[in-house]
Amino acid sequence: MSEIDLFGLRRQFHHGQILLCFNGPISRGLIEEIGNALRNYLEADNTLPGAAMDVFAIYIELTQNIRHYVTRMGYDDRDGSATVVVARNDQGRHVIMSGNLTQPEDAVRLQQRVAELAAMDKTELKAAYKAQLRQPRTRSALSGAGLGLVDVARKSVEPLQAQVSVIPDDERVLFSLRAVV
Repeated sequence: MSEIDLFGLRRQFHHGQILLCFNGPISRGLIEEIGNALRNYLEADNTLPGAAMDVFAIYIELTQNIRHYVTRMGYDDRDGSATVVVARNDQGRHVIMSGNLTQPEDAVRLQQRVAELAAMDKTELKAAYKAQLRQPRTRSALSGAGLGLVDVARKSVEPLQAQVSVIPDDERVLFSLRAVV
């Protein structure tokens, strides 16, 4: 293992206003524990209740989506790891980001869906949410890029952003998503 510059990492976290950062295998229990820590931090930071609820809800949605995908794909702990960051931007808003390994075709499909949602205004997002609610849901239907993602887009004060990063020597890619509250 190479040396880790903890001081440099801490300085980068401080400069980037990173409140929470996690990288590793993600389980249901870990999602809950990190969620509790996030909720406590937001409360201690005197974040307005509505904003705190939105940050928490987006964190839960993004991490659960990763967990469901990892489980469905049968990834082991290393391949099923997630990267989750909650930070503040220069305007004092909360930025919630998540990323995980995905199959390229899944990443492209998600990136297209995020682009569709990012192009919608609040009225169109509300209509898309209602339309998604009316869709029949079958037990065999795959989850992902559905109602939860539309809800994340509705809560975000900026258009969602998705990025696909190629990983050298791997057939998979890193799909990342960014929302701002």
